[in-house]
Amino acid sequence: MGPTAGGAVYSPALTDWVFMVKKSSYMYITGPDVIKAVIGEEVTHEELGGAVAHATKSGVCHFATENDEDCINKVKILLSYLPDSCHSPLPRVNCSDSPDRECPELDSMIPDKATRGYDMKKVVMTIADNNEIFEPHELWAKNMLVAFIRIMGQPVGIIANNPKFGAGVLDVNASDKASRFIRFCDAFNIPLLTFADVPGYMPGTNQEWSGIISHGAKLLHAYSEATVPKITVVTRKDYGGAYIGMCSKYLGADYVMAWPSAEIAVMGAEGACNIVYRREISSAQDPAARRGELVALYEAQFNNPYFAASMGIIEEIIAPRDTRKRVAVLLDALKDKSEVRLPKKHNNIPL
Repeated sequence: MGPTAGGAVYSPALTDWVFMVKKSSYMYITGPDVIKAVIGEEVTHEELGGAVAHATKSGVCHFATENDEDCINKVKILLSYLPDSCHSPLPRVNCSDSPDRECPELDSMIPDKATRGYDMKKVVMTIADNNEIFEPHELWAKNMLVAFIRIMGQPVGIIANNPKFGAGVLDVNASDKASRFIRFCDAFNIPLLTFADVPGYMPGTNQEWSGIISHGAKLLHAYSEATVPKITVVTRKDYGGAYIGMCSKYLGADYVMAWPSAEIAVMGAEGACNIVYRREISSAQDPAARRGELVALYEAQFNNPYFAASMGIIEEIIAPRDTRKRVAVLLDALKDKSEVRLPKKHNNIPL
């Protein structure tokens, strides 16, 4: 709620959650005066280490609150989702919602054009008890959504690509954001529900030089290490290595469902055909027309959930409106899941 500087800032950095108050909380290793004296850069306390700066740029702050009262109230909300320890039962609240509630608005949630975005947060809120959601890191790496919700009074951890921001692509910050949240939920035995709509990992020199390989590997490590119930719903695009990274069967998902709009493939039809049928397209009398024919054929054959289901990649194709019902049933079926791992000192996450 106040300033923290120098070595003392590592104390909040080591905690599970960091709450900051706008215009009164500050965190930085080196203050503005020293920065100006050493490297000549001028910056204010707020710009350097204020709540908004850490909530939007560094990701160190999970919750940027308006004032002290708002901060304490949000701490109370967070604690309401958590058990006393990993050995304690999950807290349950009285639920007035129904496990059989249909969500017809989800049937029209996916846009007709594959290039159009939509807000995944609306999907998550629709299936949650009383449409309530509690979202850490709301202002950082918005292409990835992490949140706590309840299903029939029981807390559930949500990890979801958000196509409203950057098409929901996986990048360095999104991978870090999701990985840390997954490991926290697993530490407290909170089940994980993943919504996948991801075109792939962000390409380009900036991401490669920033370490997308090692940062992206954190996501795979976190999912595969987690022993809590893991349920995945594929809503639309689920391409390439990003498909594996968003809690696929290969990372230990207990149950994977897909909406009829799902496309599970190495890449989109256009890109795939340009590679697979390059010679055939270039030698055609009308390359553009031939490419269009091959793209349509590829989409009909591969870019649908039915082909994925025939390969055993997903367990079930569901109507979007039935998502809450199916998740509620699966959470109940998996509530006693127990997984024993080989004893070892500790694992080595790619940090």
